[in-house]
Amino acid sequence: MKISDLNRRITLLEPSLSKDADGKAVQGWANRGEVWANIQHRPGSEAFQQARLEARDPATVAVRASTLTRRMTSMWRVETDRVVYEISSNPNLSQDNAFVTFQVEGQRK
Repeated sequence: MKISDLNRRITLLEPSLSKDADGKAVQGWANRGEVWANIQHRPGSEAFQQARLEARDPATVAVRASTLTRRMTSMWRVETDRVVYEISSNPNLSQDNAFVTFQVEGQRK
């Protein structure tokens, strides 16, 4: 992977708890920043084909490794202008520690 392959802007969202007016806990999403990413849709395997039929839009995402992206877990989300992706696997560092990659499943907005 090369830096020039990162051609999509995504927003990183971390789960956060807040309280509503009645004092009840409310699950929300805190915007942690925007980064450039490479999103590869993988239509090849049978599992990916089945996921597409169920409108889950599976993909592999790569972002440049940074303090922020190394903090991500499978609890986070990423968002583009058209799709919200749930991270479905814990992010992994590339062998050269330059990129973080993870699997996602998306739902169109």
